[in-house]
Amino acid sequence: MEGRSIGASRVIISQVMGPTEANVHGNVHGGVIMKLVDEAGAVAALRHCRSRLVTVSIDSLSFLHPVRIGNLLTLHAEVTHAGRTSVETEVRVEAENMLSGQVTQVASAYVVYVALDEGGRPAPVPPLLAETDEDRRRMEQARLRREARLAAARARGEL
Repeated sequence: MEGRSIGASRVIISQVMGPTEANVHGNVHGGVIMKLVDEAGAVAALRHCRSRLVTVSIDSLSFLHPVRIGNLLTLHAEVTHAGRTSVETEVRVEAENMLSGQVTQVASAYVVYVALDEGGRPAPVPPLLAETDEDRRRMEQARLRREARLAAARARGEL
């Protein structure tokens, strides 16, 4: 199976946040942001795998600042690790005040997906190719996160 670069998986998704995504105080619900994180991560994973996927986990989703009605929410996603049948994506979320132009990072997360074959069983994914030293550094960090996830799952008796 031919490998693919991190750059081949990159995706940017933007959406203006309206009243239907927010609470009575004008703050966008965390669940709305979480759904968009999963969607952006899935698009990046799909670009890499070109197969059906399911979400396995969302690691360390951190909300750093509130998102307000009228903000342009932009999600940057890319694959950071490819295992045998799974991929990890990193998703960074920014909110832009459309009047002032101020952009603030509001959330980030790592999302893991498993590729599926036609029968719904885990399927092999292409290897991830590093093109730069920064790619190699980020792939090593992702490998360490994967090891930590697997160790935690073993400790919980899930593996």
